[in-house]
Amino acid sequence: MTQRILNIGTRGSLLALTQSEWVKAALERQWQECRVELKIIKTTGDKILDVPLAKVGGKGLFVKELEDALLEETVDLAVHSMKDVPADLPHGLEIGAIPRREDPRDVLISRNGQDLYGLPLNARLGTSSLRRAAQLKFLRPDLQIENLRGNLDTRLRKLEEGRYDAIVLAAAGIHRMGWQDRITAYLSTTEFLPAIGQGALGIEIRSEDQTMRELIAPVHDSDTAAAVRAERSLLMGLQGGCQVPIAGHAQVSNGQIALQGLVASLDGKQMFRMTRSASYDEAESLGRDLARELLDAGARAILDEIYGAAQTS
Repeated sequence: MTQRILNIGTRGSLLALTQSEWVKAALERQWQECRVELKIIKTTGDKILDVPLAKVGGKGLFVKELEDALLEETVDLAVHSMKDVPADLPHGLEIGAIPRREDPRDVLISRNGQDLYGLPLNARLGTSSLRRAAQLKFLRPDLQIENLRGNLDTRLRKLEEGRYDAIVLAAAGIHRMGWQDRITAYLSTTEFLPAIGQGALGIEIRSEDQTMRELIAPVHDSDTAAAVRAERSLLMGLQGGCQVPIAGHAQVSNGQIALQGLVASLDGKQMFRMTRSASYDEAESLGRDLARELLDAGARAILDEIYGAAQTS
């Protein structure tokens, strides 16, 4: 029997390739009549490494070229980190499967083994995330937050070179690369909320491709998908992007979803954070309701100020 060849569109970083290789192996185990190949596509976000994401268009820069390849039918599916996927998808595309989530937390990696509160006064901490920077400034106002871009291995190398005293990264990427021994401390979600969708992978397909939807169904995890739906609904309700410090994390247990949401000012001095729960099948409405409560509590003023400043700059 002739093997069917499936082409996965992926970024070329070590982490992206590791994630796509995991999807490749899972599909080939499930469907022995299929051979899966990776097609590396360089995204705009991979090309612009010296400017903060908030100033060059946000997270969509890491997925647009992959989505273009899907729409042009040069690949059959694309593998993303869900935290990189904008709230709105292009017409004709959908997230067809979300595998079981890795650890969603952020981690601190320091040169001398200190945790967040053990870092010296005015320590240099590297991150390109406004969300991370705002929460760090709230917890440690003395820290010198400096821009850090690049792939996972590049960021770790810059830390080793002494450019920073510590950096903050997603635990999921470190785990997937098998570099857990590098982690100095995990940042608990009780005081430091992760990005929307952090730790989850998304497999994007063409909406009309029913065959591909069936092929990727075995790797889908319904609990992770429900949690991510709630988080992304929160993001849509806040009309958020990379220009605003927004965080969210949902957990599923006993048919209930508990969703935490956060909106902060850029300097970390103002922070609105709430937690709400709803039944499993109310993920989207839970996100929308929490967004509305955050906006009414004062987050709207932060968003208006940040977006207003962006339009005049």
